[in-house]
Amino acid sequence: MKLYNTLTNKIEEFKPIKENEISMYVCGPTVYNDIHIGNARPVVFFDMVHRFFKYLGYNVKYVSNFTDIDDKIIKKAKEQNIKEEEVAEKYIKAYLDVCSGFNCLEYYANPRVTMCIPQITNYIQKLVENGYAYQQGDNVYFRVHKSPKYGILSNQQLDSLEAGSRIDVETDKEDPRDFVLWKLTSDDGKKWDSPFGVGYPGWHIECTGISIKYLGEYLDIHCGGVDNIFPHHTNEIAQSESFLEHNWCNYWVHGEH
Repeated sequence: MKLYNTLTNKIEEFKPIKENEISMYVCGPTVYNDIHIGNARPVVFFDMVHRFFKYLGYNVKYVSNFTDIDDKIIKKAKEQNIKEEEVAEKYIKAYLDVCSGFNCLEYYANPRVTMCIPQITNYIQKLVENGYAYQQGDNVYFRVHKSPKYGILSNQQLDSLEAGSRIDVETDKEDPRDFVLWKLTSDDGKKWDSPFGVGYPGWHIECTGISIKYLGEYLDIHCGGVDNIFPHHTNEIAQSESFLEHNWCNYWVHGEH
């Protein structure tokens, strides 16, 4: 089996970390709206990869998540004057109804972010304790400059990243390129207590928390669309390897639009 590895920009022969076993993670949908063809394509594409590995005799632990707490979900809930849980439930059901027609194999696990909050807050706490993250203003941020390999997946040098270009610029950051790990809130919506205050996780840390919880500290393959390469997967690598203090994922596979 050969895969195009975005991390090395090469077609490589796949070699698993554990003999006859594969851990595979794909970024699932943020459930704030109905599924469209862009959401459907990776479901089918990576199911094909999953199936072929099983055909080759591998035991595949394939995990995909539901992002069921996010700024877009919060916005939709406020617009419709309902709870975030109601928005998430509605669109998870709609997503599963559509995907049932694709005849895809079942996932090893299909968790929601809200099922993994304790793990996520523990990861953030360790990042803060080790100097990779800091709390300032209403958020906890990851220090991008502390990650020496930052940008390796997207082939971007840290110094060349322009503040405000696909990155939210916040006035209370130490560096405009730093990204949010935890958002403090005092509104009536969904929120959790944490060592940093009451709030909810940022998007990037969610996938790290879920992947490590269900697949462990070493990951064979991380999947997603090409639109995830930067900043999402770039930030995932930075925070995950800072937390774990070792290389995390060997193969990054991305589907085109």
